[in-house]
Amino acid sequence: MSYTNQQIINTLRHVKHPEHQQDIVSLGMVDDIRIEGNQVFFNLLFKKDNDPFIASIRKACVQALEKELGGDVAVRGNIEVKTPQSKQQGGSQKQSGGQHKKAPQQQSGSQQQQKGQAKEEELLPGVKNIIAIASGKGGVGKSTIAANVAVAMAKTGARVGLIDADIFGPSIPQMFNVEGQRPYVKKVEDKDLITPIEQYGVRMLSIGFFINPEDALVWRGPMATNALRQMIHQGKWGELDYLLIDLPPGTSDVHLTLVQELPVTGATIVSTPQNVALADAVKGIRMFTQEKINVPVLGLIENMSWFTPAELPENKYYIFGKEGCQKLAEKENLPLLGQIPIVQSIMQAGEDGRPSALDDQTQTGKAFHELAQNLIKAIDQRNQNQDPTQRVHIKNQ
Repeated sequence: MSYTNQQIINTLRHVKHPEHQQDIVSLGMVDDIRIEGNQVFFNLLFKKDNDPFIASIRKACVQALEKELGGDVAVRGNIEVKTPQSKQQGGSQKQSGGQHKKAPQQQSGSQQQQKGQAKEEELLPGVKNIIAIASGKGGVGKSTIAANVAVAMAKTGARVGLIDADIFGPSIPQMFNVEGQRPYVKKVEDKDLITPIEQYGVRMLSIGFFINPEDALVWRGPMATNALRQMIHQGKWGELDYLLIDLPPGTSDVHLTLVQELPVTGATIVSTPQNVALADAVKGIRMFTQEKINVPVLGLIENMSWFTPAELPENKYYIFGKEGCQKLAEKENLPLLGQIPIVQSIMQAGEDGRPSALDDQTQTGKAFHELAQNLIKAIDQRNQNQDPTQRVHIKNQ
């Protein structure tokens, strides 16, 4: 079956740009339509290579053409995205999958890496940085750190998201005082997307939103990893500067699923100063930095660094040891991003659903804001000095 250029243009007039509310033909985004038998090729023109609507518009074009022209039309893999930058470089972003009119050629390692990276960016095209908040063992206050860092980042004006991937002990809903809320599902381009709950400027999803707080979760590994995949793939995250992932303690299938599903910008390791916690923190560092994973560790966060009584705010009592994370950070050549003291108000704030970072004038609030600023700096340095992280591809042996 043959098609005409006018058929293609008329069909693409039904595809609207989500931001401008005009069809892509009227906006001058469709260029160089070519038809070879049942194969349709054309270019999509965007003003910037990181336009957050690239993936959704390209997908809408495929769906519109297949619906209007029938299932025989071959368009998947034949849509090229071009930007002023790609034109200068003599390249373009090719849609993944499908057929191509040219015979397959062997690609160099760098070409394959670039193609893989382009495919990875399509999953969450509006998210700039994905940060894993991890700990080697439980009970070190990792979720408290994640919640307060998210709030502190949001108070800088950044767009922040938070995934509670601690599937077996979701605590983020309580810490944000949103336990009774339920995310609603919205159909976007024939796909059901979950709208995150927003509180204190942070968009968040947690398995805790979909269960009763009193229920015990008894899940096998695949069930836990599928829950994480759903929050990643079906979350309507939009544009974010930072997406924080609150991981379960230790190393598990959830951690492996995360690095397989997303190109994680970097990880932070939370620990207390005591030796038993530090030994597990080392395992967490090794997990992310091993050759197959290769996720940069941005630094260590020491929680419960010292105890300060309310009546003696200048006193410090090192209950779990002194400067344990500082010494480990120096040994591992990593920055110590922050030290958070043991203060009753932190615990109380978490139970009341108002993270301490909401008030940047208190001792604890200042500590969390300093931590957030140090983490932002570490992310910026990582992005300036290192190549983008690639998703992990592990084949069964």
